[in-house]
Amino acid sequence: MPAISQPRRPDAVRRRRRTRRLLAAAAGLATVGALAAALPTAATAGETKGKPGAPVPGRYQDVQLLSFNDLHGNLEPPSGSSGRVTEVHEDGTTKTIDAGGVEYLATHLREAREGNKYSITAAGGDMVGASPLISGLFHDEPTIEALNKLELDVTSVGNHEFDEGARELARLQNGGCHPTDGCYTDEEFEGADFPYLAANVLDEKTGKPILKPYWVWKKKDVKVGFIGVTLEDTPGVVSAEGVKGLKFKDEVETINKYAKVLQRQGVKSIVALIHEGGAPASSAYNYDCDAPGAGDGISGPIVDIAKNITPQVDALVTGHTHSAYVCTINDPAGKPRMVTSAAAFGRLYTDTTLTYDRWTGDIARTAVQSANHVVTRTVPKAPDMTQLISKWNTLAAPIGNRAIGYISADIPNTGTESPMGDLIADAQLAYGKELDPETDLALMNPGGVRAGLTYAAKGSEGDGVVTYAEGFTVQPFSNTVNLQDFTGAQIIQILKEQVSGSNTAAPRILLPSTGLTYTLDMTKTGADRVVTDSIKLGGTAIDPAATYRVATNSFLAGGGDGIPTLGQGTNDLVGGDDLAALEKYLMANSSATNPIAPPTTNRITVVS
Repeated sequence: MPAISQPRRPDAVRRRRRTRRLLAAAAGLATVGALAAALPTAATAGETKGKPGAPVPGRYQDVQLLSFNDLHGNLEPPSGSSGRVTEVHEDGTTKTIDAGGVEYLATHLREAREGNKYSITAAGGDMVGASPLISGLFHDEPTIEALNKLELDVTSVGNHEFDEGARELARLQNGGCHPTDGCYTDEEFEGADFPYLAANVLDEKTGKPILKPYWVWKKKDVKVGFIGVTLEDTPGVVSAEGVKGLKFKDEVETINKYAKVLQRQGVKSIVALIHEGGAPASSAYNYDCDAPGAGDGISGPIVDIAKNITPQVDALVTGHTHSAYVCTINDPAGKPRMVTSAAAFGRLYTDTTLTYDRWTGDIARTAVQSANHVVTRTVPKAPDMTQLISKWNTLAAPIGNRAIGYISADIPNTGTESPMGDLIADAQLAYGKELDPETDLALMNPGGVRAGLTYAAKGSEGDGVVTYAEGFTVQPFSNTVNLQDFTGAQIIQILKEQVSGSNTAAPRILLPSTGLTYTLDMTKTGADRVVTDSIKLGGTAIDPAATYRVATNSFLAGGGDGIPTLGQGTNDLVGGDDLAALEKYLMANSSATNPIAPPTTNRITVVS
């Protein structure tokens, strides 16, 4: 197993030369979380001098850790709400800021590194997968190229790194042309310059991690180890084919195991990269989740994980929930520890200062400081990123610019019942009826709806025009639309499983097609949240003994999203691509002179 970082290829070394300037004020929109405001008594940070002309390292050395997570191949600025962040002011008022895009992210990161001789850039997983067309069409090679240019040092895997299976993930790491689609340019794809870490993802046959479990950054006498894991429940949120032959272990158990390995190698400063996260009490990126006390303003899986990871780990970079937070959560010894997440889609990055103690080789946690910064679009674009985007957009244009429908207004992907999710469910119901006229309803998983549709033109297509590229951004997974038979009793159970079992703490509310209605009472707990007597189809109560034909995507048809009853249907029929179903529905129900309106979200009545 690797103990220290390895030399990079000559071309990668050239890419890693950094220009250093002062941190731009535009990057300073931040919230600061700190374990303490100062170094230990009589300590000095950085390097000091002993005898004249002979620099001697001081005891304490500040190490900059820049981090982000859940980029999902968003090379261009995301549209709609996916491309904005909320900022809260001292008086309680809020404002939104346009954010994201790797042309701007590159500029912000490069400026943040200015003046920091000891700087590391790390990520918390889901760099690829569920990506817009510019990346997804090319199996995310463009995003890996962009991350190389961003000088990413290390990342954990996320669940979406397994969308196309372990072999494809290995190709993204090691390079080589796609086994089916071949090479997209004259040059062979070189793979990632940075290591993907997958400490808790094991090959079922060998019992060993499929990629490196940890990696050590080293500069002179300073060493910082990184352990990378993804959420243990990855098989529950990824198609069965993507995780075939793999075993996912407990996050805490795995991190604690490799923290001991690093300690035995003399690496005492350790950061965990965890693709699992939490939910802060506010959506504002600069919300203080330590008010009134450490970690009081955050909930979700990361809280228990953080409380149980060994005190040998000094900081946690997290992800998965697409939330923004900078919190301190006490470790098992009762000592505060920094836990961060930078939302998603490249809209934020986190700047954490780890104060390294040369005498102990460990991080002086009383001096750890961290802040989230907005990737504003008011800074100059990085020319190399502009060139990269232009190259891949040129290749994607013949496919991506094709019109597939027309809308009269924004169709957002927000709320318990989103208009975009309803539209997709309606499209799958219509497609299901083409396959089998007896199809009764459709259900769409919220995680499969990656974005909304915006009325304003993104390019030269004109306002209200939906392009194939925009549709691909909404539904990038290439699932099929499947039909199955369920009893009414099973449909009732499916709706209850959205809010119970593994979905109790974080419900995954399915988007229903038109005609299916029910009440969701969130004042109750578990399965009781679904009011059984309210479940109706076309105004008629669901009959537990009757048989219903249901359309879902192939992910749900396999029992995905922690809804196992969806995998128990009978009389299966596998249809075509889900994006093609959406395109067909839009083309049949909209035109330039008669665009389709956003669906009214009145299918689920929520009591809260």
